[in-house]
Amino acid sequence: MKTDNLVAHLRTAGLLKTQGLIGGKWTDAYDGKTIQVRNPATGEVIADVPCMGGKETNDAISSAHDAFQSWSKVTATERSKCLRTWYDLLISHKEELGQLITLEQGKPLKEAIGEVTYGASFIEFFAEEARRIYGDIIPATLGDRRLLVLKQPVGVVGAITPWNFPLAMITRKVGPALASGCTVVIKPSEMTPLTALAAVELARQAGIPPGVLNVVMGNAPDIGDALLGSSQVRKITFTGSTAVGKKLMAGSAGTVKRVSLELGGNAPCIIFDDADLDVAVKGSLGAKFRNSGQTCVCANRIIVQEGIYDKFAEAFSKAVQNLQVGNGFSEGVVQGPLINEAAVQKVEKFVQDAISKGAKVLLGGKRHSLGMTFYEPTVISDVNNEMILSREEIFGPVAPLLRFKTEEDAIRIANDTNAGLAAYIFTNNIQRSWRVTEALEYGLVGVNEGLISTEVAPFGGVKQSGLGREGSKYGMDDFLELKYVCLGDMNRK
Repeated sequence: MKTDNLVAHLRTAGLLKTQGLIGGKWTDAYDGKTIQVRNPATGEVIADVPCMGGKETNDAISSAHDAFQSWSKVTATERSKCLRTWYDLLISHKEELGQLITLEQGKPLKEAIGEVTYGASFIEFFAEEARRIYGDIIPATLGDRRLLVLKQPVGVVGAITPWNFPLAMITRKVGPALASGCTVVIKPSEMTPLTALAAVELARQAGIPPGVLNVVMGNAPDIGDALLGSSQVRKITFTGSTAVGKKLMAGSAGTVKRVSLELGGNAPCIIFDDADLDVAVKGSLGAKFRNSGQTCVCANRIIVQEGIYDKFAEAFSKAVQNLQVGNGFSEGVVQGPLINEAAVQKVEKFVQDAISKGAKVLLGGKRHSLGMTFYEPTVISDVNNEMILSREEIFGPVAPLLRFKTEEDAIRIANDTNAGLAAYIFTNNIQRSWRVTEALEYGLVGVNEGLISTEVAPFGGVKQSGLGREGSKYGMDDFLELKYVCLGDMNRK
């Protein structure tokens, strides 16, 4: 289906929204400015959306603040029902939402629909958790008192989300926020705003009241400054680069906001000599090349023990060679384009740096013949810790192979980074799996598995990969305040 036909289909389905949402009303930028949303696979313009800034954001904050007064008092049961209805609508429209993701982000349609299912799972999970926000009773130190702990919503939340998972990164934040009784101002990436707008349209249809969810997009610095400067915004939740996360953390200090940060990674994938080769190849392939390598938990360094290095390199390269690259709507495609030209240039820079320092290209290593922002799935051997490939996030379809001798070497190499989001190990030795898992300085560890994200488990990193956790029962904590109440004896004279 051509882009024009897809756009027409999505518009007919009521899911192609091209305005921001403030106080329940679809809104243009106040100065009329727009930005173009393009299909990265073809370069075609999908839609024009408002280029909003500080004024629109301040109005969205006011709207969320007003709505908080009522939404925070809605019973947990009613909030749960709204979220459950939203989940049902997301699932019933997963085909259209998947098409929208592929149009504006580029990932293969099957993978995009998988993201919708994954993203919707957070809404379902937190619909259930909304009814499980329990307080506590503390044994009193004096007989005439009762000591209680209440959990209450923090208030208005500013949610800033990236382009690589335009639905799931929103639902993972908005689900617990709404379940807790918070209201939200969402700032999606200007490269992928259409999925966010479609999702909040379905939230409106689910009965979530006006002002509870607001969406502004456009001038990122102006929007960010408005969110940071407002005393009505009590929490910032962000997924993106470490550099931007640091700025948001510093900017939040002025009003002492809560901050949740899910930042960059430099994930090691350690393959031990005793690993099952087929399992290691399959797991590493999934961990590295999902979403064309554009995820923060992608295997950024594949660290292979010397006894299995050559066999693994050969088998892995053969598997990578079979990956079909193309437009995400084409049958059989498993790798789409990178998000834009800057992303391709970054990958090229990293690869050239590695080659100049002695690395060898086993497969790929250049732009794809399809043109645009397509890049060949690439495997590079003889990589070391001095190369940029090992030090910084690639965010592209390039798999660097590093060699190690001992278990201690693997742990040292893996931990030699400021990042600490995800790590993977492949071994058939159960004792080793425990030792290495506990020694790795990472928030997530996959053992003999390359795809580990799920709504029921906490997601987040250590060191400079962020603060807080998303998903699971722990994902509610950052949206709730603890209030201690001391009840004296009302009959005491």
